Amino acid sequence: MMEISVNRDVFPLAQVFRISRGARTEAQVITARVSAGGASGWGECVPYARYGESLESVAAQIESLGAVDRASLAEALPPGAARNAVDCALWDLEAKRAGKRAWQLAGLPKPGPEITAYTLSLDDPAKMRAQAAEHAHRPLLKTKLGGGEEDVARIEAVRAGAPSARIIVDANEGWSADLYKTLAPVLVRLGVEMVEQPLPAGEDDALRELDRVLPVCADESCHDRASLPGLKGKYDMVNIKLDKTGGMTEALALREAALAEGFQVMMGCMVGSSLAMAPAVLVAQGAVVVDLDGPLLLAEDRDPPLRYDGAGVHPSEAALWG
Repeated sequence: MMEISVNRDVFPLAQVFRISRGARTEAQVITARVSAGGASGWGECVPYARYGESLESVAAQIESLGAVDRASLAEALPPGAARNAVDCALWDLEAKRAGKRAWQLAGLPKPGPEITAYTLSLDDPAKMRAQAAEHAHRPLLKTKLGGGEEDVARIEAVRAGAPSARIIVDANEGWSADLYKTLAPVLVRLGVEMVEQPLPAGEDDALRELDRVLPVCADESCHDRASLPGLKGKYDMVNIKLDKTGGMTEALALREAALAEGFQVMMGCMVGSSLAMAPAVLVAQGAVVVDLDGPLLLAEDRDPPLRYDGAGVHPSEAALWG
């Protein structure tokens, strides 16, 4: 017999987190637990309203499931947060029942730490400079932008606050093609390496005509392998997130397919706990950009949490996941 249970968990943030679509003070997540054969595995997802998800809808999707394995799960649920939580719980369950680590079951090399970006919340330039100065010791900063020429002042402020850090930016669909033309050369001059999703998904064909002097990464435009044909000629990189792919199973397949198609790979996350990041660390191995800083933004985390230090984010202990 297989049992699937669902919990709704809340993790307060260390400070208000703002992007172009709004602000939040806590991370609300769904935790799925799958039990069978005297063992139990768990996984976490973050429902995202941008994709029509809510805590209630995701919980209902999970609760509708009967006995599943990872193959039948892909048929039972579409890519998204609900499938992610269950898929990762099944990986954890399989690892516990086999007495092996999840990376071994997946046929992956032993994972190591990966340098991760640290995300600076969207704010006025002076406050963003203060954020950057506080985190200037971090090797890679990700800056949320709002969509407008004030974004230049924000990046100038971040660069002044953290003169030695690498910088990437996330426009969260807030730019137009004309704004890209205006901002991209300036951001390149300021040492910005890449912009995530400058144009709205579904309105990004204009990227084909642009001279992409600042490399462009698909986030909202890339969910799973089915997204890849529509990204050719528009994007240089794809951002893989477990909550978009529907779990680690599809994320690993997407990574392989994206690399084969000539895309660079970024591994990203929603704002969640160490449980959500643990399987993502396995997919993140060797990615050009890793952005798995969710637990660093929390005031409280799972126990035991992932370890973050100068080497980056480390693979999870078996006591946490996998």
